[in-house]
Amino acid sequence: MTPFFGSAGTDSSAHPDEEALRHVMGHFCSGVAVVTSSASGRAFGMAVQSFTSLSLNPPLVSICPARTSTSWPLIRDTGRFCVNILGSHQEHLSRRFAMSGGDKFIGVPWEPTSTGLPGLVGALAWIDCEVEAEHPAGDHTIVIGRVLDLRPGDTPKGPLLFFRGQYAALDV
Repeated sequence: MTPFFGSAGTDSSAHPDEEALRHVMGHFCSGVAVVTSSASGRAFGMAVQSFTSLSLNPPLVSICPARTSTSWPLIRDTGRFCVNILGSHQEHLSRRFAMSGGDKFIGVPWEPTSTGLPGLVGALAWIDCEVEAEHPAGDHTIVIGRVLDLRPGDTPKGPLLFFRGQYAALDV
């Protein structure tokens, strides 16, 4: 197999460029979630693909917002966030919450979770967390959240997926 960059991996200084990395990593299917929080009567959020369960004991998850995110500082300042796992019928929410700036909640139905955070109506699940730790990682930040509460949704839809730069759905 011919390497995508460098000379057969023998040059330790060779690194893939951003375009090559994005292309190859696009072959890994990921779910899509919207991370939300609120303060002083205002709700805010952002779309993420980098979300994972990290530990069962203690219950921890992680998200990785871009360091350029304007939404993450607002969420971080509250100390709490809700991960809304999107269903295949919610591509429009992923696109809306991926945009920078503006009130992303205009016309978006949500209800408070048990801890009072914004839970998007129709999400496959909600996971309420408090910020446990943050670690700088290149152009992103690894955020570890301690799970405070969680609830599966009641929609029969499958998950919203992202693969090779496009949205996809999984029929269940």
